[in-house]
Amino acid sequence: MTIEPNDRLKRARERVESPNATGQPLSRQELAELVNAWIRTHKDRRDDLNANYIGKLETGRIRWPQDPIRREAFRAVLGAATDADLGFQRPRRSRSTVADVDRQQFLRAAVGVTAGAAIARSSLADLLAPSERTPVPASIGMDHVREVRTAASAFGSWDATYGGGVVREAVTAQLIHCAELLNARCSPAVRRDMLSAVGYLAHVTAFMAFDAYAHEDARRMFDFALLCAENAGDWHLRAKVLSSMARQAIWCGDADGGLTYTELALVRADRLTATEQAMLHTARARALAKLGRVEETAAAVGVADDAFSRSQPDNDPPWMAYYDAAQHAGDTGHALWDTAMHGHFRSEARRRLAAAVAGHDAGHARSRAISQIKLASLVMVTGDPAEAAALGTQALDWSGPIKSRRAADDLRDLRKLARDHDRENAVAELAHRIGGAVAR
Repeated sequence: MTIEPNDRLKRARERVESPNATGQPLSRQELAELVNAWIRTHKDRRDDLNANYIGKLETGRIRWPQDPIRREAFRAVLGAATDADLGFQRPRRSRSTVADVDRQQFLRAAVGVTAGAAIARSSLADLLAPSERTPVPASIGMDHVREVRTAASAFGSWDATYGGGVVREAVTAQLIHCAELLNARCSPAVRRDMLSAVGYLAHVTAFMAFDAYAHEDARRMFDFALLCAENAGDWHLRAKVLSSMARQAIWCGDADGGLTYTELALVRADRLTATEQAMLHTARARALAKLGRVEETAAAVGVADDAFSRSQPDNDPPWMAYYDAAQHAGDTGHALWDTAMHGHFRSEARRRLAAAVAGHDAGHARSRAISQIKLASLVMVTGDPAEAAALGTQALDWSGPIKSRRAADDLRDLRKLARDHDRENAVAELAHRIGGAVAR
């Protein structure tokens, strides 16, 4: 498929004068910064568009920003009445299965990068790049499926401990190679299992991108993971992918979209384990909390608690091993945190977040740190600032090796809340340390 440049967007950008150079058109980086500023001002949300992303839009590599808030921001900044005025075109959905399409081409479009394109950015990378790519076998069996599952599990453990950070592009290259295995000859049973295994790896890679705020990459990889799950008939993987898509949407300020994803995942809840149902009802509670629907949030937490009380880990797929009592306490605590900050269920939110912190081990360092930061923020607003400072300091110590932009932004939020109490030495010291940590 030929990629056509988006000349409409380029012309719209060039019609706007640069705020930094009189008589010059707006640069790609300046457009990205204006869109980020509009989203921050009008939607109270952080975004990190840059010149590279604008370049992908203008060259046609990305034709449709999936985030409606981003499209609204572009229209506002560039004075456009419709998405079409900016050349944004919604992709047409195909009913074809993964087996019927050029999987390599599809994945490259979904991920937005190829191994070759990734290494082309650096002459050092060119020097270190292998002269021969790992060959894709003509036929595959269950040994290949197990290898992909093992890789996904290993990368998932790394992500849970440290965040995607420095390994994200390496995992993306691994995903591209593993997806090419779908072109190999195999039995229908192996094809189904390989679709699930590649979908699982795509989910891990997408979540790493989400944690690194590479949101467009994450959305495309989540879409690919969902396509794999649906073509494999894997309802368990489908539920997990939709749950993560909901979490990303909620984080990006689209709580209504997050709620929709959870409802889609719960369409056939009878096919899911009790643990999976608890995970989805918890995500639903988080969306409802962001929408300000307090009583419905509490009810959804209650349904999640009921489902989790029936959890039988032996019945769960391998990727659900993370969802233990600590994770459930943390996720429901996060949902109630939004209500607690407005005066509802404060003690319950605090109890659950504290239970999550106490229950998470070193293998789930990111979750432990984020729950502790949320707990410190809640105590900073509703309790003793000195206690909050102690909690925040401990969270900061835990966050040291974690490369998570979500954790970093939560720390920035804690620093903002600390400003009302910065006359206390411990609080002032915490704010100073956070400033140094998140500047890195």
